[in-house]
Amino acid sequence: MDSFPGPTSHSFISQRLKLHYADWGNPDAPTLILQHGGRDHCRSWDWVAERLRHDWHVIAPDLRGHGDSAWSPDGDYTTFACVYDFAQLVHTLGGAPVTIIAHSLGGYIATCFTGLYPDKVRRLVNIEGLGLSPQLIAAREAVPYAERLREWIAGKRKAAGRVPRRYPSIEAAFARMKDENSFLSDAQARHLTAHGISRNEDGSWSWKFDNYLNVWPVAEIPVHEKEALWHAITCPLLLLYGSESFASNPEGDGRVTHFKDVRLIEYAKAGHWLHHDQLDRFIADVTGFL
Repeated sequence: MDSFPGPTSHSFISQRLKLHYADWGNPDAPTLILQHGGRDHCRSWDWVAERLRHDWHVIAPDLRGHGDSAWSPDGDYTTFACVYDFAQLVHTLGGAPVTIIAHSLGGYIATCFTGLYPDKVRRLVNIEGLGLSPQLIAAREAVPYAERLREWIAGKRKAAGRVPRRYPSIEAAFARMKDENSFLSDAQARHLTAHGISRNEDGSWSWKFDNYLNVWPVAEIPVHEKEALWHAITCPLLLLYGSESFASNPEGDGRVTHFKDVRLIEYAKAGHWLHHDQLDRFIADVTGFL
């Protein structure tokens, strides 16, 4: 990274929640939104933002319940709530259409938004963000609805009673970060840890994200409606997948057929966070596409 001091912090209100975003300056340039995924935070994009801020007005929001955004009082982290938040961010920023790069859960949210408002998005880069594979959806829906609802209630109760894990030091949290993603360099893991953790009153440290995020919501966009949203997207779409990721490649499972103007690239020697694992290649592919 160069000597640029970094982004400034801002907030906006969505559904009575105060949500945070980082602004990398250059306001006269076209707007580029970088949306992180689940249990992540906006400063996860710093390496990407540093490379792109000269040509774009880069905005990196924290999803509700993540980073420096407020937690939902009732633990509402459904797709519906998050898509509303994203729509509210675009509305607050003004100046649509925007360009979007989004990862995992953030990619799923941004793709739904783009299908709802195709005129508001110029181009979309989706990094492993199409949600569950058709196989996992089928397995989930094979479980009776009442049973899923009971599991959801039990999960909510467990999350309500769970004390966030406390680490005695930042070093201990850093070690956990490294265990979670072996592709990360020490420098990357330290940066992600420093921005993803906060200090407790007793001097220990805990991750910033809400435990309720670990409870999968029962309510979801029906598959046929989600596919209709994908088909409604009119802007060019770039899908990126890591060859060593757990995510199902949509070229293999058939989901890529639901998009009109789409290109898919698979990254060798990369996992779920391929924009961390293969940064130089990622920047080259993205800048060429944008």
